[in-house]
Amino acid sequence: MNPYGNPQAYRESSVFTASPEQLVVMLYDGAIRFLRQAEVALGEQAWQHGFERLTRGEAIIDELLATLNMDTGEIAERLQAIYVFCKRCLIEARLQRAPEKVGHVIALLADLRESWAKLAQGAGEAQAAPTTSLQA
Repeated sequence: MNPYGNPQAYRESSVFTASPEQLVVMLYDGAIRFLRQAEVALGEQAWQHGFERLTRGEAIIDELLATLNMDTGEIAERLQAIYVFCKRCLIEARLQRAPEKVGHVIALLADLRESWAKLAQGAGEAQAAPTTSLQA
């Protein structure tokens, strides 16, 4: 099997070799992708498709919530509050059939994704940097 011709194999390889920070970025990418699709579908009044995409986006937010290490303190607590707020907005979007509420969540997740991408890049650079031993 040619791994270059199989997008599924490439995605699996990316997931298995990614750092924890990169995995979080991938989760944000998936959530944003599904929520953009939901926003468009709701705007077109394609309710069933929109609700299916909302469900997939919500599942990824649930995964982000589940992976929080609450022992790390204030940052985890703030992320938890943001994720819960996002879920509440998506529930309202579903009940009110309001694509603009999905747009607000997309904006929040996009900001968080950017921060995590910078963190992942910094972690990657730190691992790639050669270590030197300084002697006095």
